[in-house]
Amino acid sequence: MIFHVVALDDWLAVPDRSYAPASFSKEGFVHCSPDEPVTLAVASAFYRDIPGPLVVLLIDEHKLDVMVRWEAASPGPPPGVAPDALFPHVYGRIKPRRGGENDGGPTGRRRPRRDARGVDMRAAD
Repeated sequence: MIFHVVALDDWLAVPDRSYAPASFSKEGFVHCSPDEPVTLAVASAFYRDIPGPLVVLLIDEHKLDVMVRWEAASPGPPPGVAPDALFPHVYGRIKPRRGGENDGGPTGRRRPRRDARGVDMRAAD
């Protein structure tokens, strides 16, 4: 599994289409992270000034229908990440997984349903 950080508003802006960040048109790939600690370092380094909440997409890279390359960060990784760390770069748009599908795409288009106490009600489904 790989991770991608995105502003919640950006993720919700494309509910019925495949997703790619604004940087995709220039760089040709979607930046992802290999694990939770690196994802937190990326969020801290590059998303600190983003207003509003962030979402982390959990993506099964083996089920994507586009190429994933593990490459060095350019110009370098964020603080706290080993200089020789490799990052998964997704060379294509990411298709969201819909209910009942298992295509490797991320979930998260729906906000969790919560009861009056804030308890996630998905466990009750």
